[in-house]
Amino acid sequence: MTAETKLGWVEEAWSKALEKTQKNSRRIGAGFPHASQGGQYELAQPYWWTAGFWPGQLWLLYNESKDESLRALAEDCEEQLDQVLNDYVRLDHDLGFMWTLTSVASYKLLASEVSKVRALKAANFLAARFNLKGSYIRAWNPWYEGEDNRGYAIIDCAMNMPLLFWAAETSGDPRYRHIAEAHMDTVVKHFIRPDGSVYHIVRFDPETGEFLEGIGGQGYAAESAWSRGTAWAIYGLTLAYHHTGKAEYLHTAQKVAHFFLARLPEDHVPHWDFRAPGEERGFRDSSAGACAASGLLLLADKVGETEAPVYREPAIRMLESLYRNYGTWDNDAEEGMILHGTSNYPAGTNIDVPLIYGDFFYVEGLARLKGNGPFYWE
Repeated sequence: MTAETKLGWVEEAWSKALEKTQKNSRRIGAGFPHASQGGQYELAQPYWWTAGFWPGQLWLLYNESKDESLRALAEDCEEQLDQVLNDYVRLDHDLGFMWTLTSVASYKLLASEVSKVRALKAANFLAARFNLKGSYIRAWNPWYEGEDNRGYAIIDCAMNMPLLFWAAETSGDPRYRHIAEAHMDTVVKHFIRPDGSVYHIVRFDPETGEFLEGIGGQGYAAESAWSRGTAWAIYGLTLAYHHTGKAEYLHTAQKVAHFFLARLPEDHVPHWDFRAPGEERGFRDSSAGACAASGLLLLADKVGETEAPVYREPAIRMLESLYRNYGTWDNDAEEGMILHGTSNYPAGTNIDVPLIYGDFFYVEGLARLKGNGPFYWE
C-alpha cells in the first residue's frame, strides 16, 4: 500500500467512481459518450476520437472490481470499433487513443489474442501516417473538400505514441518505436517553447518537412498556452521516456510540468488556457487537470526520490480538488463525474461541461494512487 492510499478520500473517491460508472452503464451501455449536456452524456459515433475513453474507464474499474458487466460492455465497445478499422476512411492519428484504451487494455488484462491483432492493425495504420520529410505523424484527414491539412501535427498525438511503443515491444519489430521516437523528437524540437508552454498545432511543409508555423487550434491564440495541450505534453513526454529511457524526453516533460504547475489557481484545477486574457480565461478545464495529474504521478515515479514530491504532491492536490470541488457524487441527475470541462472554447463547443476523457483520466489518476495497474499506455 502506497502512502497516498492512506488518504481516506482516495478509497472513498474510487468507490463513488465505481458506483457512478455502474449506474451510468445501465443507460450508456456499449455506447461512446463524449460530453454531458443537461446531465446526460451525448453518444458519439464509434469513429470519433473519444471512442476509447468509456471502455478504457470500464477496464480500469473492472480490473479491481471484477464486475463482469463492465467487462462485457468494454468488449462490446471494442468489437464495434472493428467496423471503423475496416472502413479505414475515418481513421486519423487518434488510433492511439482509441485502440490503446480498448484492444491494448484487453490484451494486457486478459491476454486476448484477438485484441492483440486489432491493436497491431491499428498500429500499422498509425505508423503509415508518418511523414518522413518532417518526422511527424500527420494529424487529420481533410474535413471538407479542398482543405489541405497534410502538414498538420498536433500535441495530442504524443498520447497516441504508446500504441507504437507497445507494437514494437509486442511484435519485436523496432520500426514502430523508431517512428514514435522520431515524432517525439519533433515534439521536443518544434512544439515545446523555451518557457515550457506548448503549441497545439504545428504546420510543416508536407513536401520538404520545413517548419512553417504554430497554430492556436483549441487554444486562445497561436502563442497562448492551452492547458489540455500542456497536459498532453507532460503525459506524452513522460510516457516516451518510460518507453525509451531517453533523458531529453524526461527533462522536457519536467520543463512543461513546471510551466503548468506554476500557473494553477488556488483550487489547483487549470483554466482552459493559461494565457487567455481577462474574462476569456474564466472557464476551467477539469479534463486538463485530470490528465495532467495522472501524467505527473507517472513523472514522479520516473525521477529520484528527492524530486518526486515536486510532481506527486500537486497531482494529489489536483485529484483531491476534482473529487471535492468538481465531483457530482451527490447529483444523480448528472452522468458526468467531474464538472467544468472545456472541450473546444474557440469553436464554442462543449464548454463548462463534464467530458468523458476528464472522467477517464480522473479514474486513472485514482488508480495510480492506489497502485492499480497495469496502465495501458505503459
